[in-house]
Amino acid sequence: MSIQTPTELLDGTVLAILEKQDLYGYALTKEVKQHVTVSESTMYPVLRRLERCAELTTYSEPFEGRMRKYYQLTQEGREHLIRIKTDWKNFATGINEILGEE
Repeated sequence: MSIQTPTELLDGTVLAILEKQDLYGYALTKEVKQHVTVSESTMYPVLRRLERCAELTTYSEPFEGRMRKYYQLTQEGREHLIRIKTDWKNFATGINEILGEE
């Protein structure tokens, strides 16, 4: 797909996935890649930014002798996700009307 995913939609994708379950970075990246074209080098700055903005928190769990860093949605992240979903519905409706989609 040649359309670049805007930051706000990438944030929404990450937040929506983490709304369902906590995931470690690699698993989250794989899940996002199933839906949008994104590189690992793009994902980790997104995660760090969302963590800095208090929309995600992290915790570590042992796995095969090392620690995995899991990402978890915060209340601020849930509220941001609601705003993104509302904005997306309005945007998608307008674009679909222009492009003739139902």
